[in-house]
Amino acid sequence: MMCRISELQYKEIVDIADGTRYGFLNDVEVDGDRGTVEALVVSGQRRLLGLLGREPDVAFPWSAVKRIGTDIILVDGGKRTPSRNGGKG
Repeated sequence: MMCRISELQYKEIVDIADGTRYGFLNDVEVDGDRGTVEALVVSGQRRLLGLLGREPDVAFPWSAVKRIGTDIILVDGGKRTPSRNGGKG
Protein backbone atom coordinates (compact mmCIF):
# COMPACT_ATOMS: atom_id res chain seq x y z
CA MET A 1 0.00 0.00 0.00
CA MET A 2 1.39 3.38 -1.01
CA CYS A 3 0.67 6.30 1.29
CA ARG A 4 1.67 9.96 1.37
CA ILE A 5 2.82 11.59 4.59
CA SER A 6 -0.10 14.02 4.34
CA GLU A 7 -2.49 11.04 4.44
CA LEU A 8 -0.94 9.68 7.65
CA GLN A 9 -2.48 12.46 9.77
CA TYR A 10 -5.90 10.83 9.28
CA LYS A 11 -4.74 7.53 10.75
CA GLU A 12 -5.14 6.61 14.40
CA ILE A 13 -2.24 4.97 16.23
CA VAL A 14 -3.24 1.81 18.11
CA ASP A 15 -1.13 -0.53 20.26
CA ILE A 16 -1.07 -3.98 18.69
CA ALA A 17 -0.66 -5.71 22.09
CA ASP A 18 -3.50 -4.25 24.15
CA GLY A 19 -5.56 -2.06 21.80
CA THR A 20 -4.65 1.24 23.48
CA ARG A 21 -5.70 4.13 21.25
CA TYR A 22 -3.05 6.86 21.42
CA GLY A 23 -4.72 9.28 19.05
CA PHE A 24 -4.12 10.50 15.53
CA LEU A 25 -0.69 11.01 14.04
CA ASN A 26 0.38 14.61 14.50
CA ASP A 27 3.96 14.75 13.23
CA VAL A 28 6.81 12.72 11.76
CA GLU A 29 10.45 12.94 12.88
CA VAL A 30 12.82 12.69 9.91
CA ASP A 31 16.60 12.38 9.88
CA GLY A 32 17.52 14.87 7.18
CA ASP A 33 21.09 13.61 6.87
CA ARG A 34 20.10 10.02 6.19
CA GLY A 35 16.69 10.74 4.65
CA THR A 36 14.87 8.30 6.92
CA VAL A 37 11.72 8.45 9.01
CA GLU A 38 12.82 8.10 12.62
CA ALA A 39 9.52 8.31 14.53
CA LEU A 40 5.79 8.97 14.38
CA VAL A 41 4.53 11.55 16.90
CA VAL A 42 1.15 11.83 18.63
CA SER A 43 0.23 15.02 20.49
CA GLY A 44 -0.18 14.66 24.23
CA GLN A 45 -3.66 14.51 25.71
CA ARG A 46 -5.19 17.79 26.83
CA ARG A 47 -5.52 18.36 30.57
CA LEU A 48 -8.83 19.72 31.86
CA LEU A 49 -10.20 20.62 28.42
CA GLY A 50 -6.90 22.22 27.46
CA LEU A 51 -6.99 24.80 30.28
CA LEU A 52 -4.01 23.17 32.00
CA GLY A 53 -2.02 22.51 28.83
CA ARG A 54 -1.15 19.10 27.45
CA GLU A 55 0.67 15.97 28.40
CA PRO A 56 4.04 15.56 26.63
CA ASP A 57 3.96 14.38 23.01
CA VAL A 58 4.66 10.68 22.49
CA ALA A 59 6.95 9.34 19.77
CA PHE A 60 6.90 5.84 18.35
CA PRO A 61 10.22 4.91 16.72
CA TRP A 62 9.92 3.58 13.19
CA SER A 63 10.95 0.16 14.51
CA ALA A 64 7.75 0.12 16.62
CA VAL A 65 5.50 0.42 13.56
CA LYS A 66 4.09 -3.02 12.76
CA ARG A 67 1.51 -2.28 10.07
CA ILE A 68 -0.03 0.73 8.36
CA GLY A 69 -3.63 0.14 7.31
CA THR A 70 -6.27 2.25 5.62
CA ASP A 71 -7.51 3.77 8.91
CA ILE A 72 -5.00 2.86 11.61
CA ILE A 73 -1.32 2.40 12.30
CA LEU A 74 -0.50 -0.57 14.52
CA VAL A 75 2.49 -0.09 16.80
CA ASP A 76 4.37 -1.84 19.60
CA GLY A 77 3.45 0.63 22.36
CA GLY A 78 6.17 -0.66 24.66
CA LYS A 79 8.73 1.16 22.51
CA ARG A 80 7.12 4.61 22.84
CA THR A 81 9.19 7.51 24.13
CA PRO A 82 8.66 11.23 24.79
CA SER A 83 9.06 13.22 21.57
CA ARG A 84 12.55 14.69 21.18
CA ASN A 85 11.34 18.20 20.50
CA GLY A 86 8.19 18.03 22.64
CA GLY A 87 6.12 19.02 19.64
CA LYS A 88 7.77 22.42 19.36
CA GLY A 89 8.79 22.35 15.69
